[in-house]
Amino acid sequence: MRPFAVLPAIDLKAGAVVRLRQGDMRQATVYGTDPAARAAAFAAAGAQWLHVVDLDGALAGRSCNGAAVRAILAAAPGLSVQLGGGIRSLAAIESWLGLGVRRVVLGSAALRDPALVREAAGLFPGRIVVAVDSVGGRVAAGGWAEVSDIPAAELGRRFADAGVSALLFTDVARDGLMAGINAAATAALAEETGLPVLASGGLRSLGEIAALRDLPGVAGVIVGRALYEGAFRLEDALAAAEPPRETAA
Repeated sequence: MRPFAVLPAIDLKAGAVVRLRQGDMRQATVYGTDPAARAAAFAAAGAQWLHVVDLDGALAGRSCNGAAVRAILAAAPGLSVQLGGGIRSLAAIESWLGLGVRRVVLGSAALRDPALVREAAGLFPGRIVVAVDSVGGRVAAGGWAEVSDIPAAELGRRFADAGVSALLFTDVARDGLMAGINAAATAALAEETGLPVLASGGLRSLGEIAALRDLPGVAGVIVGRALYEGAFRLEDALAAAEPPRETAA
């Protein structure tokens, strides 16, 4: 990854590109039925990374949109794809990495099977991300349908020495609402765990990207509805992620 990365998101539901509101599958806005074309457009706009979520898979505990993911990989071979949703076994991790996924995101598995996360992080250095999905400060799993009693920071600390590439922090209450990202909680998680953290959930402006870029330990941001609703262009989001240029005195 670059020092600070902007990752456009493609969330998949029944093969379509959608965005949910606060993770509610009943509140899905469809933004197209050709995820591969969307991925190619993101690549053409200059994206280096792509965040893909199999929403159906997150609920089912297994891949449900595999054909769409494979089409994305074929359509945009220059993109580094980060994939999450329903990946809960070493065989599934190996399969997706073998097919060309750059990084696998483990959420429910991190909560329920931490040994799997540690094993995968050891076998595939730099290619495992742990999702820390927070509902009122507690970790959610199973497509956010279940909320545990484990504090979000505690889950992150459990993998501080596991060799994972990063944590992906989502404030579920803000996700899909363009209500503003929870920068304070994102930065706090980075400080408490010592791990790079990707911010997710509620991004609405280019100014937020620039502010996140300057926070210690924050390695990037997931951008979803703001792009699909035209709040700004991906090209401008990528430019906002770049450090300001030094000017001659």
